[in-house]
This record gives sequence, structure tokens and C-alpha cells, in this order.
Amino acid sequence: MAERRVAITGLGVVTPVALGADEFWKALIEGRSGARTIGLFDASGFPCTIGAELADFSARTYVPKSYRKAVKVMARDIEVAVAAADLAFRNAGLTTRGTDENAPPTVEPKRLGCNVGAGLICTDLDELGAAVTTAVTDGAFDLKAWGSGGMNNLTPLWLLKYLPNMLACHVTIIHAAEGPSNTITCGDASGLLSIGEAGRWVQRGDVTAAVAGGAEAKLNPMGHLRQQLLGRLCTAANDSPAAACRPFDTQHAGTIIGEGGGLVILEDLEHARNRGATIYAELVGFGGACDPRGIDIASRTAGGLELAIRNALGDAGLQPADVSALAAHGTAVPAEDAAESAAWTTALGDAAVQCPAFSITGATGSLFAGAGGTLLAAAALAMHHQIVPPTVNFSSPADGCNLRLASQPRQAELTHIVVGGFAIGGQSAACVLRRYVS
Repeated sequence: MAERRVAITGLGVVTPVALGADEFWKALIEGRSGARTIGLFDASGFPCTIGAELADFSARTYVPKSYRKAVKVMARDIEVAVAAADLAFRNAGLTTRGTDENAPPTVEPKRLGCNVGAGLICTDLDELGAAVTTAVTDGAFDLKAWGSGGMNNLTPLWLLKYLPNMLACHVTIIHAAEGPSNTITCGDASGLLSIGEAGRWVQRGDVTAAVAGGAEAKLNPMGHLRQQLLGRLCTAANDSPAAACRPFDTQHAGTIIGEGGGLVILEDLEHARNRGATIYAELVGFGGACDPRGIDIASRTAGGLELAIRNALGDAGLQPADVSALAAHGTAVPAEDAAESAAWTTALGDAAVQCPAFSITGATGSLFAGAGGTLLAAAALAMHHQIVPPTVNFSSPADGCNLRLASQPRQAELTHIVVGGFAIGGQSAACVLRRYVS
């Protein structure tokens, strides 16, 4: 049996600049940045005091009334995924138990899958700290006191707020998705790896449709501290947050942490056609790679990204000359930008510097596990509109960064877009989108 074609029919985007596909696209085209002084916690003692946070956000708006009590046991990462899934299903025009409890589902529940990329979720420090203080004896933490009663000051469902697989768990429960369900925790590569794997499910006929991508909310004291200790955060623009994150730019000086994610609906093309769905693009290629040494900025390797890109092109049956545009990760950490640029050039040769490229990190900040799904959604919108969006805060390329980025939108004949991303732990992934022509 021939493999089924995979259509992208729904885009669910939750970012600091906008929620929802249409508003997100508008924000990208206008070149908006979601960066501001951190308000989620007191960051005044950190060298970097800025981030890109979700303003006035709650998943309560995106779940059925019957499920709203469950939001209390959702960490912020989970809330982001739940909101993105709801937006994706509605954008695709698919009816599920989550979008309409009283209507029959568009896709049989056992034929609906879910694959979500996630990070390691930080516990609520106020909640944990309040419980820990009840087990302090003579100024020191007492493990016996914790075991005999201190831990009882945590809600019985406490752990369920912080397991990475709970993003997919809540999404599948809300939308009655009874097909394959999976979670991938591979840092910034998680979203693209999840989409690639879910695309395989559709190709093989294991599911009719799947919701896939990634989400993460690392903008908390522990997440911020870790990235600061790694030397990855921008500390030179606390007074000008909107201009801080500058992917591949000559003034790039580090990244900022953002909250958000992107989930997309992957659907059997024939099923999508039969119901008259909007088809943003087709997913035609996927490749993954892992360098166990991690990203090596000294030798300019981005965790095997060049291999992931080559694998994705091979899977799509394409040559570098067939590529119309690149959607690049672009962390804005100088050495990482140079390593990524080298990976694209190694994989695509002259095509890497001849076709237009873009990154969304200047607008959203680094979304970590949420990065790949959001970037792929942006690429699908670019394909749909036949416009390459600008790279926010890009003015001129840094040394060693030779991708063709621009500060303004560009009309282009887009037939194939390669979306790539890497994690500093050494994982990488790439997906190839093709323009759908009916």
C-alpha cells in the first residue's frame, strides 16, 4: 500500500506576541517583539532581567466548562499545550469532544493521535517552599520530618502538575484522542521530532489525524538561573527589551527566555480534501540526528543538524536546489548562531545562502521545547501566504552567519521550505514542507 500524504490543516500558536495563527502571522509580518521586563517573578537580582512572557494567560479559556477545575493541576507548560491544541483543532475545523461536547467528532477517537514535545517542568517554588518549611528543624531540613508529615502539605495531585507527559495527557483527555500518544523531551528539537514522528503515523495509516508540536514555559527562577549560568542570556539590553534578542545579527549578544509553543494538525490528505479543509502545506520530509557530545560551538557543529537536514531532504526526495526557503532556529547566542549557519551551509551548499531564510526567536524569545512547533507553524503560514516573514531585530549578518535573512517581509515563490532546529544537548531535527496545489 502506498504511503498516505500528510496535510497540515490546523495551526495552534501560543506566543508572547500573539495567540492564534492569524494574529501570530500578523505580528510576524509587523515585526513585533514580545520581550519585556520580567513580571512573573522578581528578576532584579539576575544579570538578565528581561524575557518574553504570556500576558494575562490561562488555559481556562481553552477547555470545556466541565474541565476547568482540572486547570488547577496544570503547570504553565501544560496550560500552554492545552491552549495550543484547542486553537489547532478549531483552526483546522475539526470537531472533538474538547471543541464541542455535544457534536459527533470529525475523526474517530481511536484514529486521532497526539505527540507533544515537552521540557522538564519546574515546580512552583512558592508551593514547594511552603511545604518544605514545615520540615525544617533547628534551621536545617529534616528528612524524617518531611517523610512523617511535611510532604502531606503538598496536594495529593502535586506530582501530576510536573510530569512532562502531562501535556499530551491533558490534550488527549480533553479531545478524546484515543490513538497513539507520545511525549518527546529532547530540548529545543522536541517539537520538530514530535511532528516528524506523528507524520509517520499518518503516512502508515495508523491514524487519520494527529495533533503534534511542542510547548514549554521555562520563564521561572530556576529556568532563568540555569540559562544564566550557561552564559546564554543577553545581559546587555535590560533597558531595551524589544531589541535584545537578535538572531544571526551582528549585534547578537545572547538569547532571552520566552513562554509558548505551537501544535499543528497533521491529517491524511484525502480525508482533508474530502471535508474541504484548508491545507496550509504538506509535510513531505523528516530527519533527526543526535551528536552524543552535544553542540560543539568550538568546531561549529549544531548537534548533527546538517545530518538531520540531509535526512529530511532525502526523505522528501529533494536536492538542495529544490529548497525555496529556510526556517532557522536562531537562538541569538553568537557561537550557536555561527554553528547553526555552518550546519545549513554544510547541508545545502550554495542553496543555503541563495534562498531566503527567517527566524522567529527575535519575536518570541527562545521557546525551548515549544520552538520547533511554533517555527513550523510560521513556515506553514509562509507557504500559505507565499511570503517570507522578516526576522525581528535583524539588520546585518554577524561574522560567520551567511543566511539570507531580512528585516522586511519578502514575496517569494515558495514550493519547499526546510524547518530546522537543534538542542544544546546534541539533538536536532528537520522537516520539509511542500506547497499544496489542488
